Amino acid sequence: MVKKIKQINWVYLAGFLDGDGSIYVRIKPNNTYRYGFQIAPSVVFFQSAKEKQKIEKLQKIYKIGYLRDRKDGITEWVIGDEKSIRLIIENTRNFLHLKQKQAQLMLEVLDRKKLIKTEKEFIKLAKNVDRFRELNYSKKRKKLLAP
Repeated sequence: MVKKIKQINWVYLAGFLDGDGSIYVRIKPNNTYRYGFQIAPSVVFFQSAKEKQKIEKLQKIYKIGYLRDRKDGITEWVIGDEKSIRLIIENTRNFLHLKQKQAQLMLEVLDRKKLIKTEKEFIKLAKNVDRFRELNYSKKRKKLLAP
């Protein structure tokens, strides 16, 4: 995974995350999961495809996630596995200014997700995930579960 990374690199990544990144969790319908929904956490960084080499360099330094080119000329660095998300959040959260609440909420969701044993607990987690809607701006955001 990741070799020893200098603190200055984490500080830089925190600034990048604050400005051109996103921390969020989606609840996606998926019948193969116990309660019919999948909890899908993500940390994503965005960069113009014209500057793709910059985001490629970061992805190579950290050796996590994958790059995706969108049709609108944006390249995304997507980190979706929980171990890598924790690595990013735990090493950048003290340097974040704009996304500290999202980072803390992400860690809470990841911790709580491991403890789900009942549908009631799953619904409580889903309501916690809905808190991202208050913290993040999204035109497409849907609320999947009733209050």
